Amino acid sequence: MEAAATADEALARIARAAAGEHGAPAGLLDGYLPAVLAVARTGRRLSAAEEDSCCRLGGEAARAGVPLPALVDLYMTASRRLWPELPALLGRVRSRPVRPTELVGIGEAVWRAADTALAALASGYLDAQHEVVRREEAHRREFVDDLFSGGSDVGSLVERAEPFGLSLTATHVVLVAGTGRPIDSGMHVAGAVEAAVRARTAGRGLLVAAKDGRLVCMLSSPADDGSAAGALGPPELAEVVGRAVARLTHQASWRVGVGRPHAGPRGVLHSYREALDALDLAARLDLPQPVVHARDLLVYRVLLRDEAAMADLVQTVLGPLVGARGGAEPLVRTLAAYFATGGNTAATARDLHLSVRAVSYRIERVHTLTGHDATDPADHLPLLVAVTGARMLGWPRRRLVAD
Repeated sequence: MEAAATADEALARIARAAAGEHGAPAGLLDGYLPAVLAVARTGRRLSAAEEDSCCRLGGEAARAGVPLPALVDLYMTASRRLWPELPALLGRVRSRPVRPTELVGIGEAVWRAADTALAALASGYLDAQHEVVRREEAHRREFVDDLFSGGSDVGSLVERAEPFGLSLTATHVVLVAGTGRPIDSGMHVAGAVEAAVRARTAGRGLLVAAKDGRLVCMLSSPADDGSAAGALGPPELAEVVGRAVARLTHQASWRVGVGRPHAGPRGVLHSYREALDALDLAARLDLPQPVVHARDLLVYRVLLRDEAAMADLVQTVLGPLVGARGGAEPLVRTLAAYFATGGNTAATARDLHLSVRAVSYRIERVHTLTGHDATDPADHLPLLVAVTGARMLGWPRRRLVAD
């Protein structure tokens, strides 16, 4: 009994010394040294229960933030410190000294046990680490969903943002990037884009996440003036995000919607919705530029505020074009190009790959059918607004509310 107590004291001393050498909790060695001593005495392998204990201790180390290399060093140090004392400890337990011829077999058993213990430690460590990562990813997804959907109260959002290094009381701007391929969280696009953005902005108040098939990038804004430089840092940042998303999704085309800077959690949501609206309007209007700013599209939002009234205008002004040969679409497209070139017939012809004569014929045909002359300044505004409304509402391909 006294010999066993003395052995236990010696093993506890070795564990404390190894833990002190690495600045780790001695409890991470719980049961390991007694198991090794038992292996050395009997020549057996580690039991399933002893392996499970090592697996559990590996998980505890991961959750405590102890690096895996440091954990391995701790066990190897404990084994090294135990080895020279093994003959004396075994002599006490067995009541007879260890014969020199036994040392090779004891050594094989001990290091086999150490190898098994380290494998179990690593398995438990990695399982716990994966669990932590999965939990953090789930918390992040939930936070992102609540932040960009308004599904949580402001106080909760501010508190939950802190672990991500975000101060939601500051002013932020939101970019939403998309390509022809839906983006999801398993594509590792967010991490790569975040690295590219941090390289340009020092990552101040940065959050990058996949949401609803697009990539959302929230960035702290040092200015409240709504300017591109103030809102985004480097003026080309939106292009950096767009090009990175296109490259990572293997798509040639991309578009980024940029909301205006707003303060607070509800401001983040506002900027996000503005970015989405910018993307939607750019698609409706078939805008050529890949970066669209919400501040530049405010007039279109005003026009769409009363969609029924806009549909009534389109139907009233452009409705007669439906009866034209080929339908209304070619004539509406010609009017849009004509207004985009400032009323330049030759430039319109080049843009549409038509002859100048064909463009002039179409403009005259619009005049004949609608009574509105695109070349007359007095008719310019109603035609321009009607054409813009038609593009936003998808007319004539889409049936209007006023029909």
